[in-house]
Amino acid sequence: MEAKIEPLKGFTPQIGHLVSQMNYVRKTTFEAVSGLTTSELDFLPSNDGNSIGALLLHIAAVEKGFQIEIFEGRRPNNQEMLEWGSPYNLGEKGRRDIKGYPLKFYITKLEEVRHKTLQKLATLTDDWLYENRLWDNYSSNNYFIWFHVFEDEINHRGQIRMIRKMLPQE
Repeated sequence: MEAKIEPLKGFTPQIGHLVSQMNYVRKTTFEAVSGLTTSELDFLPSNDGNSIGALLLHIAAVEKGFQIEIFEGRRPNNQEMLEWGSPYNLGEKGRRDIKGYPLKFYITKLEEVRHKTLQKLATLTDDWLYENRLWDNYSSNNYFIWFHVFEDEINHRGQIRMIRKMLPQE
């Protein structure tokens, strides 16, 4: 993979730029967790902290939430909340529910969610990126909202890197 922001085949030019950035962020997230064991993914840095596994599932849940809200124009239903509520909100429920999974589980979830995002983005135009919308009580547009998806991932990847440095050494 190259580290460039450029138009990508299958996407309009500006959406290609956005996808280039999303791809690079995901690549570096996967590098940050490469080789981690289930116990390392479950490690809690503090009693009220989040594990690396929980943060990975949270990254997928945030993207899934934006798929539902932005692409489908609705709130998550009860079934979606059963699957994605704990990783989206984290906290005590996340600490209780998100553990015991191997790295492949988290990577698969991240890839499944991203695949759906890319499929949808491939059907949209650059004009769609600049459509105004109300988001979280702020005037925004689709470009900023999808920038926020990978901005959130970057923040959590930083946490993941810090937690990885805190892992008990064998």
